[in-house]
Amino acid sequence: MRIPDHLEGDAVGKVALLDLTYPELEDLVLSLGQPRYRAAQVAEWLYKHLASDFKEMHNLPLALRDRLAEVSEIARLTPLEEVTSQDALTRKVLFSLLDGHTIESVLMHYKRRHTVCLSTQVGCPIGCPFCATGQAGFERDLSTGEIAEQVLYFARELQEAGQRLTNLVFMGMGEPFLNWEATWKAVQALTDPRRFGLGARHITLSTAGFVPGIEALAQKKSQVGLAISLHAANDQLRQRLVPLNRRYPLGALMKACRDYVKSTGRRITFEYALIEGLNDSPSHAQGLAGLLSGLLCHVNLIPLNPTAECAWRGSPKHMALAFRRELLKEGVPVTARIDRGLDIRAGCGQLRSRRGIDFSPHKV
Repeated sequence: MRIPDHLEGDAVGKVALLDLTYPELEDLVLSLGQPRYRAAQVAEWLYKHLASDFKEMHNLPLALRDRLAEVSEIARLTPLEEVTSQDALTRKVLFSLLDGHTIESVLMHYKRRHTVCLSTQVGCPIGCPFCATGQAGFERDLSTGEIAEQVLYFARELQEAGQRLTNLVFMGMGEPFLNWEATWKAVQALTDPRRFGLGARHITLSTAGFVPGIEALAQKKSQVGLAISLHAANDQLRQRLVPLNRRYPLGALMKACRDYVKSTGRRITFEYALIEGLNDSPSHAQGLAGLLSGLLCHVNLIPLNPTAECAWRGSPKHMALAFRRELLKEGVPVTARIDRGLDIRAGCGQLRSRRGIDFSPHKV
């Protein structure tokens, strides 16, 4: 039987199973002359048993497994390099995509959590000057399946170790809200009880301040968390650190944040990278407290993860602690996060840049 037009594959004619919504997966198995319930079996193998090969799907008829292998594929990511921190708590993987582009994902172990940091784009169009991904430029969006497969790769590894993935943060390469359709479809696949089944409260979407994306997330009325990379409390400095601020200055951004909290009742996390001598003084902390006054939020203070291409360095510990004390004094909930993965260049885009891969001119 013929594959439906809306499920037609890539250049080699194969359908990427992880790109499909659940109804599309049903359409595929029906087009192969199979009963609808086979879609549930395939989904279970992909997302719960974490199968990477059709041969593993032993409760499917052999003829169906062979036919699926002919018309579709599971894996589209190939690990190129893996590095683990000395404390074994952070591991980064550089993946190659079918078109030769590369992306990074990071697995972080905590006392009670195992968190994966995902990429949503090849490169990033935002161009923040302290970020290795931003320095590399932008190539293209990832598909839904390319996003979800990062999760399944690490979930498979954790499963083999008798552990399970507990949290996802969309804080890797790219701006998730600029690849909204694929990102949200991936969230749906990863939270769907028939598929991966992770609780939405265990997922966080991060943005550099793309206001339409914040508004779109608010409309979903989802339990998915929102994090915003802020880094400065005045437009002049933030435009220097986050170029997107020119399009969506702090006035527009903070209005969207307050509307989001009013609409959803959910707390926003603000990420603030402390840069020595640039945004880490007590007056900067006071400005931040004023900006966030009355807003349901939490601030994560992060020492800047340095890159070879940027002369800025992270604030020393005593400055970070002083900044934290100032925020607490002003009543702002705050956590000073520890450095993770500095010895393996775990910051966004750093492993990729070290290999000299995909540094093509900025395309946006």
